[in-house]
Amino acid sequence: MSNVVSILDDKALGRALTRMSYEIIERNKGTEDLLLAGIKTRGVFIARRLAEKIQEIEGAHVPVGELDITLYRDDRHFNDDREEPEVKGQDFPVDVQGKVVILVDDVIFTGRTIRAAMDAVIDLGRPEKIMVASLTDRGHREIPIKADFVGKNIPTSKKERVKVSMTECDGRDAVEIIKAN
Repeated sequence: MSNVVSILDDKALGRALTRMSYEIIERNKGTEDLLLAGIKTRGVFIARRLAEKIQEIEGAHVPVGELDITLYRDDRHFNDDREEPEVKGQDFPVDVQGKVVILVDDVIFTGRTIRAAMDAVIDLGRPEKIMVASLTDRGHREIPIKADFVGKNIPTSKKERVKVSMTECDGRDAVEIIKAN
């Protein structure tokens, strides 16, 4: 049996996204040429919420793209029947060429997901810059990647799991640590 420790409730999660939105605007001196790229699945919902908050703050629309990094993972495995994994595809409302692309994910852990997302974006074109926004950062990098914008740093052991729940797909907003016994 595992123990669940609440890290962020819905209000704290909302505050973290608001803070991240201000940091994105400040660091980029506005919103010109910004493109948020949500990593499927929860990263897309976080990216959409960041775009909404930026719209509220600056009155400027920031486009949101969706990245499926399945085929870019260096640790993907095939099942016994050798079937290809299901790929949901990329969906970008604008060209990435010359844009400041901010990769958005729910949890940054080893860095492998972000590395795969960078490869996926570069396959779409040559952005001016790539930055990383993550709702949570739990440490334990295997690849030297650092998030530029973090909602909450959560020190964890490798045996623990960080669970991000989003209303859009889970029916509630929360961040929890699942502790193994």
